[in-house]
Amino acid sequence: MGGAVTSIGEQEEPGSSEIIGIIAAVIILLIAFGSIVAMGLPILTALLGLLPGFMIIGILSSFVDMASFTPQFASMIGIGVGIDYALLIVTRFREGLHEGAILEDAIARSMTTAGRAVLFAGSIVVIALFGLWASGLPFIGWVATAAAILAATLVVVALFVLPAALRLIGGNIDRLSIPFIANKHTSGAGGIGTRWAGLIARRPIAALVASLIVIVVLASPVSAIRLGSADAGNNPETATSRRAYDLLSEGFGAGFNGPILIVFDVNGANAMTSIENLPEQIEGVDGVAFVSPPYFNSEQTAAIMTVIPSSAPQDEATGELVDRLREFLPQALVGSGAQGYVGGLTAVFIDIAEKMSSGLVIFIPAVLAVSIVLLAVVFRSIIVPIKAALMIALSVGVGFGVVTAVFQLGWVASLLGVDSQGPIESFLPMMLFAVLFGLSMDYEVFLITRVHEEYLATGDGKLAVERGQAKTFRVIIAAALIMSSVFFSFMLVDFRVIKEFGLGLGIAILADALIVRMVLVPAIMHLAGNSAWWFPSSLDRILPNLSVEGDHSVEVAGGSE
Repeated sequence: MGGAVTSIGEQEEPGSSEIIGIIAAVIILLIAFGSIVAMGLPILTALLGLLPGFMIIGILSSFVDMASFTPQFASMIGIGVGIDYALLIVTRFREGLHEGAILEDAIARSMTTAGRAVLFAGSIVVIALFGLWASGLPFIGWVATAAAILAATLVVVALFVLPAALRLIGGNIDRLSIPFIANKHTSGAGGIGTRWAGLIARRPIAALVASLIVIVVLASPVSAIRLGSADAGNNPETATSRRAYDLLSEGFGAGFNGPILIVFDVNGANAMTSIENLPEQIEGVDGVAFVSPPYFNSEQTAAIMTVIPSSAPQDEATGELVDRLREFLPQALVGSGAQGYVGGLTAVFIDIAEKMSSGLVIFIPAVLAVSIVLLAVVFRSIIVPIKAALMIALSVGVGFGVVTAVFQLGWVASLLGVDSQGPIESFLPMMLFAVLFGLSMDYEVFLITRVHEEYLATGDGKLAVERGQAKTFRVIIAAALIMSSVFFSFMLVDFRVIKEFGLGLGIAILADALIVRMVLVPAIMHLAGNSAWWFPSSLDRILPNLSVEGDHSVEVAGGSE
């Protein structure tokens, strides 16, 4: 059995990939915390958030139509952000205990610092996802809404359930430690984080140049990106839709899998005559393999005609044929009283690709502009928000570049389980950008919040960068490894669109954390020094003051800091 409905029915339900991602997260958290109890809290938080999130999505799907890949996409985002947000809060809580704070103070500090950062970062993720409604395509909007629902529920769990769990566990957070890897000092001070931060501080120009070269190389394939829709020829050979596709291609030609439908509005006998004479003319159009005779409805007010291309549905030549037919029909029917329209599934995907391409030109600058304003409000700086927007664009470029290289150009495709090459799904760039924008903003907030704290304490811009990077090194690396592992686990799914999401998100998150946040951003801020925190007094008076670091003189019932 073949066709679009069959392909949709064959797509996998959530399950195995999520389990693999969670197992990878368990291993990374054990290495990061060295304690089974500390490891279990982020996992528990993520699972608790997924349950109500998927319940709400399930209820919503009873009233609206959602794309078949919605559960996988939403669970990718939900598991990743759920574990990462809890990881940040638990890390700050343990730091407080290790520095001698009493239990209530440690919880208060973690929530007024890390908790605020989670609230801000999670809000950015939700806003970015809801921004996908700007695509004008409801199926994109509902996919994004489902992911936003999961992200929001996980933020709520991290802010309300996790503090209660920390209060119950208390000083037992480091219990059940793992021999040889237990490390209670998770801030990174005195360890590899401090050494790495010192290296960047000593060689900021070399770090800047080296990281930019790596990013440009990884992102360069994006210049060849072609948006469209991959056909069933990219499905696994075990799928009945793929076997049907191959049989039809062999027996009737590749274009038989993507017929183009021409629909006519008929007005009078002259129109009917013109339509009846069209097949012979259309056969002369370059790229046409076969044209069916027109079929009229009983009232003879409408007619349909099928055109079989000589190329496969996903081929660029098929898109060019659709354009030629749309130019040809008005000329062939002039003065006849008939109107012709080119449609069918192949033409629909071409139209979606064009709409998404035009939408990206508006969507990306608009989202980056919003991020600049928000970060300016939070950090009272001009350089920091502009730098953040540029860094996010670089991370997204890496994700686009690698996806294009693997799925379209075929680089190392066989090693990653990609059997054939084709265009990149037209909705993928906009969705990837929205998600990566939100997640990259998470790491920006995590890092710059600590740098800003140190700057407020020392007044030394370069020293603040070095200390802030050292203290966030371990948590950002762990968070990125967890999130990318979750995303990469979806590469095990057989269907192309899920693989594209998994690879694009996974590689972009790794690049953002390992290259951008741990090398490029600190190098830029070292070179900027104290000027990184310059903010015009006129803007300071106009913009509201929103603190992410919170009040560091936390007063609680058990004592004060």
